Amino acid sequence: MDAAQTIRISVERVSALRREGQSCPDLREAILAVKRFQAWRFTQTYAAELRAGPFRDAAHFFLEELYSEKDYTLRDEQFARIAGALQTLFPHQVVETAVTLAELHALTEELDSAMGKVWRTLDASGGLGDSERYAHAWRMVGRRNDRENQLRSVLAVGHELDQLTRTPGLRMMLKLMRRPAKAAGLSALQQFLERGFDTFAAMSQSRQSKGAAEFLTMVNTRETALLDRLYAQDLPEFCKRPAIPS
Repeated sequence: MDAAQTIRISVERVSALRREGQSCPDLREAILAVKRFQAWRFTQTYAAELRAGPFRDAAHFFLEELYSEKDYTLRDEQFARIAGALQTLFPHQVVETAVTLAELHALTEELDSAMGKVWRTLDASGGLGDSERYAHAWRMVGRRNDRENQLRSVLAVGHELDQLTRTPGLRMMLKLMRRPAKAAGLSALQQFLERGFDTFAAMSQSRQSKGAAEFLTMVNTRETALLDRLYAQDLPEFCKRPAIPS
C-alpha cells in the first residue's frame, strides 16, 4: 500500500468515528472527556519537563501535537485532499513521517472512541472521580496490543522527526516550501513539520541533554510503566487524585 492510500484510509477511519460521535451527543461528550483527561494526565506525568529544562519544548510539542484534546480536523482534511500530491511536494523522509502521523491519529481516535463508549456507562455520581473512571474504562476496553502499538507510533514520530534534523538542507527546504505548501492547502502539515523539526533540532544541540534519544527513552519508560500499572489494576498516583475540572 502506498503512502497516499494509507493516509486516505487513516483519515477516513477518523472521519467515520467522528461522525459516529457527532450523531450521539452523550458519546461525543464522553470522548471529549477522555481526551481532556489524557491531556491532563500528560501534564502530571511530565510536570517537571513542561516547566523547565532541556526537554521543555519537546514535552510541549508532544502534549500539543500528540496528546492534546485539540481538534485536528483541518490537518486531516489537508491530508485527505492532497494525499496523492504529498509524495511529489515533500521529500520521502517527510512523507514517511506524515504516514506514521496519520496512522497514529487513526488508532488514537479509535481507542478514544472505545474509551468514550465505556466512560459514559460509568456513573460519575457513584463516587468515581475522573481518574478512577478513566482507569476502569481503560481496563474494560483492554486492547493492550493496540496500546503498545500506539506508544510505538508516538515514539516513531519522534524518531522520524529527529532523523529529519539530520537531513542536510531540509530545514531550508521546509522554509522555501511555505508558500507552495500554503497554496496546495498544506499549511497545517507544514506548521507541524517546522515546529517538530525546530524542537528536535534544538534539543539535540542542547549541552544539557543527550538529545532526542534521551527524551524518547524517558517517554518510553514512563508510558510503559503507566501501561503496566493500569493493566495490573495498580492505580498510578494520578488516579488517586481529585477529578480534573471540565
